Amino acid sequence: MRINLTKKDIINSAYLQLGFPKKIIDLLYEDLINLLIENLREKNKVKISKFGTFTIRLKNKRLGRNPKTKEEKIISERKVVLFKPSKEFKEFINKSDGKN
Repeated sequence: MRINLTKKDIINSAYLQLGFPKKIIDLLYEDLINLLIENLREKNKVKISKFGTFTIRLKNKRLGRNPKTKEEKIISERKVVLFKPSKEFKEFINKSDGKN
């Protein structure tokens, strides 16, 4: 069972389905990813209809512990990306199709 979906997988799938040259599909892929990242960076939120919403949240600095050595260390403040699936996406994932 394969877990990771790579850029190459996406480009090959689009190539087989659409028939456009792989170079064009690669450019479209890069433009889409850059558009998402730029909008997320500027607005801290990107909503993709019928898919979900990406948001940026600030995590405060906190005390962490290395589970192996039990050494305590301060984990710095940072931004994290959260994803909340849309209602339609959740319904699609939970639709009973006989496969579990």
